[in-house]
Amino acid sequence: MGDSLIRRDVQDGVATVTLASPQTLNALSTPMLMTLAETFAAIAIDDRVRVVILAAEGKAFSAGHDLKEMQSFRSASDGGEAQFHALFDRCADVMQQIAALPQPVIAQVQGVATAAGCQLACTCDLITASQTARFGVNGINLGLFCATPAVALTRRLAPGAAFELLTTGEFLSAERAHALGVVNRLASPDQLEAETLRLAATVASKDPAAIRLGKRAFQAQLGQPLREAYAVAGSLMVENVMLPDTAEGIQAFLDRRPQT
Repeated sequence: MGDSLIRRDVQDGVATVTLASPQTLNALSTPMLMTLAETFAAIAIDDRVRVVILAAEGKAFSAGHDLKEMQSFRSASDGGEAQFHALFDRCADVMQQIAALPQPVIAQVQGVATAAGCQLACTCDLITASQTARFGVNGINLGLFCATPAVALTRRLAPGAAFELLTTGEFLSAERAHALGVVNRLASPDQLEAETLRLAATVASKDPAAIRLGKRAFQAQLGQPLREAYAVAGSLMVENVMLPDTAEGIQAFLDRRPQT
């Protein structure tokens, strides 16, 4: 099930997880989701890993759920309702796993990212994209409002822009996605991997404890009322400033010397 669907490699503190099912446009089938869950669980406890890159083979980053698999559910006695619940719950679990991962995750989007594939990219902490990439949630064209991808979209886009994508089924070009802040770094197709690695190396060069605390603080305050957001962020900032490496970093800056 697992090894043929993804590849994983760790070099210089960067784990690269590659969706390797181009024949299905890297569809988020049940086996693919199970494999991603297993992979992220292993990365979460791998002390070598400071940053994760989520990449994909072929012309698509991911086309979303496997529609053939979904249609096969309908032969069940309940019309597939239980299996649909299981599939969408499994997908939501993977998205939450990415958000909870201690390391920042960079989606490297080389092609189309649609429906749950767009959800996957938008769930990642950072996105690099090829100039030929496209982002969309086109389920509405099939009569299906992409309610679960909307969770990730509304955390990445202004609500009005997200709702427009969800209700029109239209795609964002890479340039438009970059202008809207969905994409962090834009590159030509032949420079995408190098640009992603540069971003990953920059993040990996920072203090790992501070980065992990920072991601936890960032995720914890999202969507909170202002008072609660500051309470969460303040508590985690104290935790960060009390670290020995942080004390040394501040003192080195004040002393105008390199950190020891």
